[in-house]
Amino acid sequence: MGWLATVLTIFPEMFPGPLGASLAGKALREGVWRLETVDIRDFARDKHRSVDDAPFGGGPGMVMRPDVVDAAIAGAGGCGPLVYLSPRGRLLDQQRVRALAAGPGVRLLCGRFEGVDERVLDAREIEEVSLGDFVLSGGEPAAIALLDACVRVLPGVIGAAESLAEESFERGLLEYPHFTRPQVWQERVVPEDLVSGHHERIRAWRLAKAEEITKRRRPDLWRRYAKAKGREV
Repeated sequence: MGWLATVLTIFPEMFPGPLGASLAGKALREGVWRLETVDIRDFARDKHRSVDDAPFGGGPGMVMRPDVVDAAIAGAGGCGPLVYLSPRGRLLDQQRVRALAAGPGVRLLCGRFEGVDERVLDAREIEEVSLGDFVLSGGEPAAIALLDACVRVLPGVIGAAESLAEESFERGLLEYPHFTRPQVWQERVVPEDLVSGHHERIRAWRLAKAEEITKRRRPDLWRRYAKAKGREV
């Protein structure tokens, strides 16, 4: 049947968007994964299809109503964890991506305005996930990013499965640098180890560079990696 992504949104026309192109689009057409969109406005209770109202306590903006959102969740079907894309959520990482992709699917709630009424998040025990410390105009772009990350690790989507094992975060490290032809470009030369033809030298160079880059750019990742390896931080 394929891995199922169910997206609850007030802008279903935003999907599949970029997910309809490249590897994700090919996998979608081949049935490796399926995409269902649910228009939250279909569950509104008035003729204007309103999904939001003014916040209690005052303040700018509007809040998505718990009764409407809850009805949309109940009517959406789908399978897998229910995830709300939110700047205050747990930071999405490759480990969580792989866990989601290993299940039957995921249900994504895309917020708008000032967000979703807290009561429905609590009542439904919805998992909150963030892409980073920044704010988007809505949950849809974040949902597209999350789905792309999940789809690409589904079996059969990436041709050379071993390439996934070398990517950033898979070993707790950022990825090593890449080079291709020409061997000399603007007087910059490809590192000698990479053109040596010696597999062990290549492996050692790539690991050393991955460690070096991680230590310099992401001290938080480096501390976890070093601790797991019994290395000095």
